[in-house]
Amino acid sequence: MWFADSRATQRRHESDVTWRDTLIIGIVQCLALVPGVSRSGATMSAGLLREIDRVAVTRLSFFLSIPALTGAAILQTIAEFDQIADGVGWGPTVVATLVSFAVAFLAVSWLLRYIARHTYSVFIVYRIVIGGFVLALVASGAVAPF
Repeated sequence: MWFADSRATQRRHESDVTWRDTLIIGIVQCLALVPGVSRSGATMSAGLLREIDRVAVTRLSFFLSIPALTGAAILQTIAEFDQIADGVGWGPTVVATLVSFAVAFLAVSWLLRYIARHTYSVFIVYRIVIGGFVLALVASGAVAPF
């Protein structure tokens, strides 16, 4: 991500994004199947390397998450249908889902405004620090690797 962010020309904007860009970035999204790879980091990096500006590539990254998250939610709902009904119930589950959606929408709105004026540097540093912390916990035996 650091490499992509530092090399980003950002010459292309949202109106310049093609189906080929979207396909390539979507395929790169599959890298998130590798433990430790950030889905959004991978897609944003791919977009930056395709010369798309930060705001457009951040927006595209979040749009690409919609099918995956919707599919996962449907599968989880089917798999846990009885546990939800017998547990907290459907009312609280629907309310929690709607609140989660609203908070995510606000967070993404803030992120898009932030990215319009800043690089991804703070997020890159955050991932390095947290990753180092987790590696130290695993190395010390305080946390099991899986």
